[in-house]
Amino acid sequence: MPHATALPATGHRPRWWTELPLIAVVYGLYSLGRLLVRGDVSTAVDNGLAILRFEQALYLNAEHPLNRLFTSTPSIGIPADFAYASLHYLVTPAILVWMFRRRSAAYRAARVWLMNSTLLGLIGFTLVPTCPPRLLDASHGFVDTMAQYSAYGWWGAGASAPRGLSGMTNQYAAMPSLHVGWSLWCGVLLWRHAKHPLLRAAGVAYPLITTIVVMGTANHYFLDAVAGAAVMGLGALLTRPVIRLADRVKGRLRTVFATVRTASEPVRSPIVSAGCKTSAGERIPGQRTSSADSPDAAAGGAGAGRATGAGPGAATGASANDDAPAAAR
Repeated sequence: MPHATALPATGHRPRWWTELPLIAVVYGLYSLGRLLVRGDVSTAVDNGLAILRFEQALYLNAEHPLNRLFTSTPSIGIPADFAYASLHYLVTPAILVWMFRRRSAAYRAARVWLMNSTLLGLIGFTLVPTCPPRLLDASHGFVDTMAQYSAYGWWGAGASAPRGLSGMTNQYAAMPSLHVGWSLWCGVLLWRHAKHPLLRAAGVAYPLITTIVVMGTANHYFLDAVAGAAVMGLGALLTRPVIRLADRVKGRLRTVFATVRTASEPVRSPIVSAGCKTSAGERIPGQRTSSADSPDAAAGGAGAGRATGAGPGAATGASANDDAPAAAR
């Protein structure tokens, strides 16, 4: 998905003290929205049965054999339940932190891609409330493996929710599967940015294993997984436009703040005297002057001139008088 991961570097390294609150706020709003958009139970059951019938018509019904395998084989079912209940919340933040620290040039695009897809998933939960296979009537042939193996983990009847807190989660938010969507996001980033072959292989395996797990534990239909991948694809396509829009908004906000700051600052004249001129001979108090320009020096020079005959003429007369007696002698 090049639209989400091949954006040019912005020349600006993201800062954790701005990124962490942003991610926390977005995830908090997503969780709150997911809890508040609970659809009608009968509508959710009808949607779930419609998906199941559609899959059976297309011979895509892999949920039943996988669920029977997980139910009858604890060595497969129990690890799968742990994976469903924990990896969703561990691997995704770990990849986000890794991108922040090691691939900062691509981090912003990856973060925007994840947020876009998560919000699109919330829209899907709102428009299409869907009952997962494990909550259908037992006559449809599904067993809730997480309830079956709940003694081995912290979850209870509310799937991955801690025991006793199932009321704090929306159990009818199955379409699309963000377990699959987020695992695909992790896989693409590992494949594109990891250097070690094992990490790149993990990027391929992780979304595939997650898809098998969500169906085998009866938490999602196959089409839920397909919808999760589609949501991630649409989120990737929206990454560039969202980043451009965010940059434009930030640029306008900076312009507005700069204008307000300039308007609030007092206007200072670049001229020290603020346009006022001193009259001839006037001194600014405390101003230092040279001895040649000093008024006292000028006054002293004039007094000395008057005492000696006032000027050059007097000096000439004095020298003539000195020469006269010498000529008479």
